[in-house]
Amino acid sequence: MCQECCRRSPQPRISRAQFLKLVGLATAGVAVTAGCSSGAPGGVREGGRVLIDNVRGFTLTPDGPLEFSSLLVEADGRVGGLDVANTGGAERIDGRGRVLIPGLHDAHGHFGQLGANVSQLNLAGTKSLDEAMRALKTFAAEHPERQWILGRGWNDVIWGLGRLPSAADLDAAVPDRPVWLVRVDGHAGVANTAALRQVGITRDTPTPAGGEIVRGPDGAPTGAFVDAAQDLVETHLPKPTTEDLKQNFTAAQRKLNEVGLTSVSDAGTSAAELAVLHQLAAAGELTIRTNSFLTYDAYRELGAQARGDSFADDMLRVRTVKLYIDGALGSHGAAMLAPYSDDPENSGLPQMDAAELRNRVTQVMRDGFQVATHAIGDAGNRMVLDAYEAAMAEVGGDMRHRIEHAQVLAVEDIPRLRTNGIIASMQPVHATDDMNMAEDRVGPQRIAGAYAWRTMLEQGITIASGSDFPVSSENPFDGLHAAITRTDRDGQPVGGWYPQQAMTPHEALRSFTLGAAFAAHQERVLGSLEPGKWADFVILDQDPLDPPPGRARWQTRTLQTWVAGRRVGEYGDL
Repeated sequence: MCQECCRRSPQPRISRAQFLKLVGLATAGVAVTAGCSSGAPGGVREGGRVLIDNVRGFTLTPDGPLEFSSLLVEADGRVGGLDVANTGGAERIDGRGRVLIPGLHDAHGHFGQLGANVSQLNLAGTKSLDEAMRALKTFAAEHPERQWILGRGWNDVIWGLGRLPSAADLDAAVPDRPVWLVRVDGHAGVANTAALRQVGITRDTPTPAGGEIVRGPDGAPTGAFVDAAQDLVETHLPKPTTEDLKQNFTAAQRKLNEVGLTSVSDAGTSAAELAVLHQLAAAGELTIRTNSFLTYDAYRELGAQARGDSFADDMLRVRTVKLYIDGALGSHGAAMLAPYSDDPENSGLPQMDAAELRNRVTQVMRDGFQVATHAIGDAGNRMVLDAYEAAMAEVGGDMRHRIEHAQVLAVEDIPRLRTNGIIASMQPVHATDDMNMAEDRVGPQRIAGAYAWRTMLEQGITIASGSDFPVSSENPFDGLHAAITRTDRDGQPVGGWYPQQAMTPHEALRSFTLGAAFAAHQERVLGSLEPGKWADFVILDQDPLDPPPGRARWQTRTLQTWVAGRRVGEYGDL
C-alpha cells in the first residue's frame, strides 16, 4: 500500500487581521516574526538543576557517538553536561540503568489531523470491504447527532478489492446521511449517494485539473474521487472551530509524546491551526516542538509576516511552505515519466504544470521561506528538482529546501539532491507499507530509484525521517525498525525488501534526530544531547539500536519523555 501523505482536512478561513488577533499581536505595526516569552516546556523550568543519573545514555553528535551515564539539566532547561563531576547540588533522579537517548523528531507528520482522527471513524487495519462497512454502520449508529459521517484509513489494496469503493457500497451501510471516507494515503476518498446529492455532484460535473472523478460506464460518478477531485466534496464538509483545533493538537501531542517524540515537522499547517499553535505555545501548553510548514493557502493568506525561526523558546518554528506536485503511488496519482507498469494508460496526476510550480517556488524562496514539496513519482521529483534549481539560481540563499517523500526517482536524478543541498524528507515505514504493490506500479527497472536510502546516503544526501502520521504509525520505533531491517513488524520478508538499501542503526537514529533537526534549521538547539542544547530526551525500556534477544526494535517502549528538562509524560516504571 502507498502511504505517502495526508491532504488537508477542511479548515476555517482566517484573515491576516484575525490571525494577529488570535495570537495576541493585533496591534499596529507588530509582525509575527519574533519569539514569544512563555512558561512553555521550552522556557525556564520550575526549580533548579536536575541530574539524571545511572542511565545508559547515548547520543549522536556531529563529531560521532557519545555514551554517558548521567545527564545534567540546567535550570533553564538546557543540557549542562554529560558525566559532569561537579553537579552543584542538582536534584538527582535515579535512571535505574535504563536507556536514555535524545528525543526523536518526526520530520513529516500531520499534527492536527492525528488529533482530528480521534473523533472520526478509523478504518485503518480493516481487511475487507465488508469489515469496513460493518464498522461504518456501527459508527453511524453510535453517533446519531452527526450531520456527516467522516472517516479515513481504508485501503483497497489490502482489501483485495481490485477497484476503489463506491457510493453503492456505502449506501448499504448508511443510506440516510452524507458519508465521506478518505483512503489511508489521503489521496482518494469515497462518498455515499446522500453526500453526492448534498454537494451537488452529477454526471455533468467537470473533472478538475489534477484530479479524477471515477465514473461508471454510463459516465455517472461512482462516488470515488482522486487527488484534486476530492475538493469537490471536502469544501462542503463541516469546518472545525478554534476549540476543535485546540483539542486536536492537545490529543495529538499526548500520543506523540507517549511514543518518544519531542519534535515534529507539521507538513501542512493552515492559518487557523497556526494561530492555535501560537496560543498553545504562548500559554506553555505545547509539549512537542513544532516546525510548521504553512500550506500554500496559509502562505497566501498570511505572507512573510508569519515567519519566525523561534517562538516560545523554540517550541514553534514557521519558516517553511508546503507545496504538492503529484499524488500517491497507491492510487496511481504519482506523476511518472512513463506509464505505470500495471496501468499502461496512466502516468499519474501532476497537480500543476512546470511553469506554475516554478513561479510558486520562486515566490516562496523570495519571501525567505524554505520550500518543502510533496513529490512521489519520478516525473514529479524531476519537476521539483528543475524548479528548485531554477529558483535558487534566481533567488540565491541557503534554506536547505526539501523534497517530501522523494519516493521514486530516476536514478540519474538522485545526485542532483546533493549538488543542490536538497533534503530528502523520507518515511522508512513507507517502504514496508508499500512493498506489497510498489514494484507492480513501477516495474523492476524503476524500483532501483525507489525508497533508495543507501544510494542517497552514499552520495552524501541528508535524509530526515518521519512517518507521515496518521497515514502510517506515529511510533518512531516502527520507522527505526523499517529503516534498519527493511521488514514489517512480523519480520517479513525474511532478509528484508531490497535489503541493500537499508540504513545502519546509527544512520537510522541520525535521520530521526540530527538529520531531522538539520532539515528544520534547528541543529544548533536540537538533535543531540550536547551542552547548550535543549534537554529533550526520552528514557526507554530497551536499546532500540541493539534490542535484547527475542525483542524487535519496534517493540521499544517509552517510559518517560522530557522536553526542555521538564518531564511531560510518564508511561511506565523505571
